[in-house]
This record gives sequence, C-alpha cells and structure tokens, in this order.
Amino acid sequence: MSRLPDPIREGLARGWRVAGGAHGEPPAQLGCDVAIIGSGAGAGISAEMLAKAGLQVLVIEEGPLRSSSDFHQLESEAYPSLYQESAARKTRDKAITILQGRCVGGSTTVNWTSSFRTPVATLDYWQRHFGLRGFGNDELAPWFEQAERRLSIGPWLMPANENNDLLRRGAARLGIAAASIQRNVKGCWNLGSCGMGCPTNAKQSMLVTTLPWALDHGAQMLVETRADRFEIANGRVAALVCVPASGEGQSTRITARHYVLAGGAINSPAVLLRSQAPDPHGRLGKRTFLHPVVLSAAHFDREVRGWQGAPQTLYSDHFLETQPIDGPIGYKLEAPPVHPVIFASTVIGYGTAHAELMRQFPYTHVLIALLRDGFHEQSPGGSVRLRADGSPELDYPLTEFVMEGARRALLSMMEIQFAAGARRVLPVHELAQPYRSWGEAKDAVATLPMKPLLTKVVSAHVMGGCGLAADPALGVTRPDGVHWQLDNLSVHDGSLFPTSVGANPQLSIYGIVNRLAHGLARRLGGADALLA
Repeated sequence: MSRLPDPIREGLARGWRVAGGAHGEPPAQLGCDVAIIGSGAGAGISAEMLAKAGLQVLVIEEGPLRSSSDFHQLESEAYPSLYQESAARKTRDKAITILQGRCVGGSTTVNWTSSFRTPVATLDYWQRHFGLRGFGNDELAPWFEQAERRLSIGPWLMPANENNDLLRRGAARLGIAAASIQRNVKGCWNLGSCGMGCPTNAKQSMLVTTLPWALDHGAQMLVETRADRFEIANGRVAALVCVPASGEGQSTRITARHYVLAGGAINSPAVLLRSQAPDPHGRLGKRTFLHPVVLSAAHFDREVRGWQGAPQTLYSDHFLETQPIDGPIGYKLEAPPVHPVIFASTVIGYGTAHAELMRQFPYTHVLIALLRDGFHEQSPGGSVRLRADGSPELDYPLTEFVMEGARRALLSMMEIQFAAGARRVLPVHELAQPYRSWGEAKDAVATLPMKPLLTKVVSAHVMGGCGLAADPALGVTRPDGVHWQLDNLSVHDGSLFPTSVGANPQLSIYGIVNRLAHGLARRLGGADALLA
C-alpha cells in the first residue's frame, strides 16, 4: 500500500493553503466569504458547493490532517489520533460510549460507509411535527441523487463477510427480511478496517472528495485549530475566535460574510453555548439523539473473523416496522466490524472470564441494534452542556421506555443468532452470561434489570441539538438551515435533525446539506452550481 498515491500529500505538495499544527501557525487575523467550522459530512459538502459557487471558503478543523499514508490498520494508532477523546467519549453519567471522528473528514474518515437515504417515515414525522414542508421524499430525492453520484454511493456487489451473512441466514430462518446496504466506495479492497481510516482511498469520505476539490479551487484550511466562540453583536456574528487545539500559541480571529457551523452534534451546540448565542426558547443543545446501540455476541463452531471484509453490508428494518413510529421504540439491526481492542473494551467481564471471551474471538459474531430515539415523549434525547473548562458533555437519560426497547432488541438479536447456529450467545450486559439455548436466553434476559451502566450502550450516530423547525419555539434553525436569531450563521450538520434518523445518518447529512448549501450560495450571490 505504500506505493499507492496519497492525494493529501500530493495536494500539499501542489500548494494547498493549510495551516495549524505541523503546517505552521495561522495568522492572528483572517477574512473570507464563508467560514466553515468542521470538516465532516456537512462541512465537506458545504465547502465544495460554496467553492464551486465562486466564494472564498475557509475550513476550520479541530483534529489533525491525516491521510492514507498514516492509516496502518492499527487500532492503537487510529483511536487516539482520529476520534474524539480517543474513541472514549462518554455521556455525563458514563453510561453510553460515543464514537465520533476528530480529524479532517470528521466521522466520514472513520465510519463504516453505510449509506441510507432518510426514511420516508422520518421525513413525514418531521413535516407533521416540525412544520418542515418541502422535506418530503420527492422534494429531497434530487439532492440525494447528486450526493450519491458525487460520492460513488451504490450497491455492494461482493459477497457479504461471514459476520454479516450470519445476520442474513439467521433472519431468513425466522422469516425476517434482510437487505443490502449501499456504500460510498470506489475500488474497495474489502479489507475491513474502515473505522481506522481507509489505507487505499477507496472510501469516498470528505477527506478524499469534497475537501480536496475545494482546496484545489482556492479554499483555505486550518487544522488542529478549535473554534472557541463567536463574537455576537446586533443579531449577527461579528467574528469567530479560534485557538490552537494544543492549548499553546496565539488565537486567530476570523471575519466572514457568513458562518457555517458543521462541527457535528455535541460540538456545534457547544460552540453556540460558549458564545452565549441567543436561545429564547431554550432549544439549544436539547433533543440530542444517539440511536442508542445494544449488542449481542455469539460463538460459532467455525471461524467468523469479523474483522475481515467490508464491515457493514446487510441490515434488517423488520423491527422498525412492527409498530408505529411514535409507538414502542423500534430498532434497526446491523452487523458491525469486530476488531480486538474495541471488542475487548466493550464486552463484559474481567480476569479469566474475559480471557476466555478473547480466546474465542475468531469465532465470535456480533449484532447491534440501533434504537430509533426521538419520536415518543418518553424518548426526548439528551442535552449538551458545558463543563467548567468549556468542553462539551452530553447528559442523556436512558429512560425506562428506551431500556425496555433495549430488552426487546437483545431478545431479537439472540433469537437470530441461535437460528443462525450459534453455540452460545452473550447479550452484552453486566449480569448476563453465555446462554446455550434460545429458551434459556429468553428466560434470562426477560428478568435482567435494564439499567444504565449494567446494560452496555454505545453510539456512533450523534444527531440533534440545533434542530430544524418552521417555528422558532420548536427549533434552533430555520428550514433553510439559518439560525433563527443570527442571520449570518447557518448550521450544516447532523445537529439539524429534529429527531434521530432511524438509519445511519451520513447520507441524510449529505443530501439535506447539499440542498441547504445550494440555497446559501445563491443568497450570497454565488454562481449557480451543482454537487454532481
């Protein structure tokens, strides 16, 4: 792989204007047409669209600029350098572990490439409850189509790896439908290390698509630079103050005609909180959603090797469709990649019991259930707040409503795993143990206390906190993405979503932000441009 082209190093050699960290100290003052905070899904789409429109763009990223030459498929390197808080970000009560990118490309650099359009049921709910007319499936379809063309999103034509195919086989034996996941890849080597950065540049993340295009066409980028706060005066943002992520060095004050906040849910609300942005209806940081994830591990007689092959290629929405969207919480089933460090730090137990789990690692299959939060009054999500040092944390109560959904999800996954031929199944819960039959597992899980910190809950999908709404009493941003009280500030990331999506959110961000960025470019007088 060392002989493969590295588009980032090639771009830097061509003269990309990048500062921060190893790329040199940024100046004390900078000006541009549009300053974009973040470099993930929403930021990358915005950067290319606005640069295509002829506007001067400046991207500010807290994390480092890493590239395929740095991606060695090693968890020990990837988690500390590419993730928020070394892949150990947690909710305030430590009950949920949150995986979120912190590097150029954001979570698109480290996600598993799963690409779903926003479900029709979710869009319908947004229109009914948040007044988002124009956010129907038909209205958004052209914007999704452009994103899919630009990012090579399409069917995965290779056979599923064993970890995914066990989901298909077990579900089929129970009469449960499973389907293929579209992926944003081009020439994928089927390695399985997507979560550590793609060493072959096959993953069409913002790192290798939109951001290089913008930089090649005059955009600037600051890396290892934290957007600290906005200076606000007379209902507008007057400037953005940035500081080195290292905590050492001078600050940079950025003035722009317009500011785009796209640092990701948790981080985007935090910038507004540090800025003491107007929040007359108390919506800022509220209704932050996670798709809380519960897990079930199973041991099989033959090797599963869950670390090999495309990490997520099959899913089942059966349990999203067995009840109304605003009824008992539904869940999406997927098979995640299984790598040793993240597996060892997620499963329960210690000492000899944990060592035995690790000895069975090659034979281990894992299913995850993504709980669709935000559609019921007993699933209101969490709230972003600031610690004493100004850093953000998420307070996310795991209500009885959510945790009863987690119980049902564990039961569904275990039944599928036994149907697929598992010898033993272990729901990831501190009081559980490996069960050798579906009957034994069903009886045991029915009586487990579904409490935070006992039930293992994780998340890789952070949404909400700056929600869209047609009424300022219901959200932070207008339907065009502009802040309700600050008319030269837009939000272009997953924090816009008024509920969770009910599917892996990257394509929802790409498509919706594509439309918002197109509208913003026009309002700023830019040339008419399309993403693809």
